[in-house]
Amino acid sequence: MRLTARFPCCIALALVAAFNIVLACGAEAAPATVAAAGAAASKDSPQLTAFKKAIRAKYDLKEKSFAAHDAETIVTQFYASDVISAGEGEGIFVGRDAIRPLYQEVVKDNTVKVESVHTFVNGNAGWDWADFHVYPADPKNKPFTFAILFLWAKVDGQWICKGDFFMTGSFRTGTLQSAPAAPKK
Repeated sequence: MRLTARFPCCIALALVAAFNIVLACGAEAAPATVAAAGAAASKDSPQLTAFKKAIRAKYDLKEKSFAAHDAETIVTQFYASDVISAGEGEGIFVGRDAIRPLYQEVVKDNTVKVESVHTFVNGNAGWDWADFHVYPADPKNKPFTFAILFLWAKVDGQWICKGDFFMTGSFRTGTLQSAPAAPKK
C-alpha cells in the first residue's frame, strides 16, 4: 500500500460513519456515565468477550487470506457490501467493488497480522482500534504498521466490517510513523 499524504478529513468521515453504524444498527444509547462506559467496555463484560472472539475470527480469516493471496475472501467475507474504507495516501473507497482492486493488489506481496488494542461494543455495533502489521515479501521493503479503526455491525447474527480508517502508526505505542518508501521497481 502506498502512503504519501495525510487526510485529516478522513478522520471526520470515519467518526461520522461510526455514528451512523450505531444509529443504523439500533444499538442501545451511549452509556450516560463514565462508570457505565467502563462497564460496557470491561474485560468482564460477556458482550465484549463475545465480540472480541467474533472479530478475532474475522481477523484470522483476513490474515489467512493475505497469506493465500486471496483478495476475494477478504472482500466478501470480512467486509459488508456497503463498506467505507478510508486510508492515508490511499483515498476513500465505498462498496466492495471499490475496495476489490486495492485488495487484489496488496495481497500479492504482503502478509499481515492484526492486533486489537482498544475494543468497544454496544448492542449490534462495535469498533476496534487495532495495529495492522504489514510484512512485505520483498526484503528490500521494510515491515510497517497501520493504526486502523475497524467499524463493525452485527447483521443477521454475524459481525461484519462496515468500514475502516487507517494511517501509518501504532495505537499500541501511540505514535505516528512516516509512510514506507514506495516499492522499488
